[in-house]
Amino acid sequence: MFHKLERRPELDALRGLFLVWMTLTHLPTRFSDFVNQPIGFVSSAEGFVFISALLVGRLYIREFVLDPGNARSKLWKRSFKIYGYHLLMLGFAFTVVAAFAVHTHKAALINLLDFYLAHPKAAILGSVLLLYCPPLLDILPMYVTFLFFTPMVLSASVRFGWRKILGVSSVIWVLAQVGLRDVVHNWVVHLTHLNIPLQETGAFNLFAWQAVWVVGLWIGARTALEREPFRPLPGWMAGLSAATCVFFLGIRYGWLGPHLTTQALAVELDKWQIGPLRVVNLIAFAVFFYWLRKYVLRVVAIEPFPTLGKASLRVFCAHIFFVFVGLALLYGDFNADGLDQLHGLPAIALLTVTFTALILVAADEVRKKRARREQQKQESRRETPLHGGSASPSFQALAESPSATPD
Repeated sequence: MFHKLERRPELDALRGLFLVWMTLTHLPTRFSDFVNQPIGFVSSAEGFVFISALLVGRLYIREFVLDPGNARSKLWKRSFKIYGYHLLMLGFAFTVVAAFAVHTHKAALINLLDFYLAHPKAAILGSVLLLYCPPLLDILPMYVTFLFFTPMVLSASVRFGWRKILGVSSVIWVLAQVGLRDVVHNWVVHLTHLNIPLQETGAFNLFAWQAVWVVGLWIGARTALEREPFRPLPGWMAGLSAATCVFFLGIRYGWLGPHLTTQALAVELDKWQIGPLRVVNLIAFAVFFYWLRKYVLRVVAIEPFPTLGKASLRVFCAHIFFVFVGLALLYGDFNADGLDQLHGLPAIALLTVTFTALILVAADEVRKKRARREQQKQESRRETPLHGGSASPSFQALAESPSATPD
C-alpha cells in the first residue's frame, strides 16, 4: 500500500542547525549581530517551525489513513507533553528569574517579565491558558497550539485533499495581514476578562505563522505518501530563486537605495507577521537551497547538528535557561542600536558553556532514547511467540526512533 518510509537523519541535522542558529541569535552577545538574518529575511524560527511540521506530517499522515483515532491520540499526547515543558519554563521564569531580577534590579530581566511583575495573577492565569507569552517563552505555546490542531488538519487532508487545506491556510494568512489577530484578541479579552495587552501575548502572529506549519505538514505528508513527491527543479528556477535571494540581501544590507531598505519595507518584511515580501524571500530561499541540498546536507551532517536535532525539545528549553543566565550577566554596555550585550571574554565564556551544556543534554537524551528502543525491541521479541508469526514494525516504533520524534 505504501512505499517504505526511509529514515531521514538529515532532517534532525537541519533542526539541530536551526537550534544552533537560534541560540546564537538569542544569547545577548555581539555574535548575535552576525547571525540575525544574515542571508536575507530568513530566520532560524521559520526553519525550526517548518522542519518540525514536516516531521510531524511525514510521521503521522500514514497512520491517519489507517488508524486516525490512534494517530490523533498520539499527537494530542505529544502536545500536552510539550505544554508540560512550557509550564516548567514558566515556573522557572516566574520564581527564580523574577526573584533574581527584582533583587538585583537587572533591567534586562525586569523588562522581560514586566507584565508578570505588575499583574502576577493575570499573568499566571493567562500563561496557563497560553494567552500571556513573555519574550523567549512564546515559541513553545505556538508549537503546542499548532500541534494540538494538527490532527484536524491531517484528517481533513485525507478527506478533502491538500488543495483545500492550503487554500484555507492562505486565506487565514491574508486575514492575519489585515488585523485578524487584533479582532480575536479583543474577543478573548472580553470573554475571559483578562486584560492582557496584545504585545504581551507573544511576538508571533499565530494566524500568519500557521501557514509555515501547514506548508511543512503538506510537504512532510507528500514525502511519506509518494515515492517522488516533487519533480527535479529546472536550472532556470534555481537561478531565479538565487537572484531573488540576492535582491533581498541587497535590501537587508541597504545596497539598493533609500526606497528599498528594511525600514522602508518594514511591514512587508515583518518577521512576526510573515509579511508578503518575506514570504517571497522564504520561498526563494527554500527553492534555492533545495536545489543545493546535496551540498547543504554535507554541512549539516557534521556533529553536533544531528545529535542536537534528535533532542530538540530539551535542547530548546536548555538554551532558554542560558539566555536567562546571559541576561543576568549584562552590565549596561549598550551598542549603537541600544541593545545590551556581552562582549570579550564574558561573551566567549557564555557561548562555550552554553554549547557544551547543550551538547551534553542532547547526548544524554539520545542515549536514553536508544536505551528505550532496545528495551522495546526486547519486549517485542518476548511477546512474539505468544501471538505467532513475526512482529512487524509499528507506527509507535517509528515514532520513537531518534530521527522521527518531532520534538
